[in-house]
Amino acid sequence: MSSTRLGVDVGGTFTDLVALSEGELITAKVPSTPRDQSEGVMTAIETSDAEPGAVIALAHGMTVATNALLERRGSRTALVTTQGFRDVLEIARQNRPALYDLTYDRPSPLVPRELRFMVDERMGPEGEVEALDEE
Repeated sequence: MSSTRLGVDVGGTFTDLVALSEGELITAKVPSTPRDQSEGVMTAIETSDAEPGAVIALAHGMTVATNALLERRGSRTALVTTQGFRDVLEIARQNRPALYDLTYDRPSPLVPRELRFMVDERMGPEGEVEALDEE
């Protein structure tokens, strides 16, 4: 039996598949199925003529999840973080796309402040752990 490696990306419009089987590269592009994304994946596999029983590896990506974040179409979300980091989303020091733009309009955080919760737990610089207070 041959061995096949699959790579699948489920996007908002299309589901893309790349299969490598016995040195042959096979591709497929089919419409995504938002109500049940597995249908689009299975259709892509069927379209590619890849043999499902021969699949030894599957790499799965979901551009649709990234799009939901960027377009803010996801579910209402809460954040649980360690003590002192409740406002890390507003501070946003990791990325400064307009460092010198005094009129830059920062996007609102994905999680509103009232849905951010802090817990007592911390890992120190030497690896020591202050255990989670479950009370």
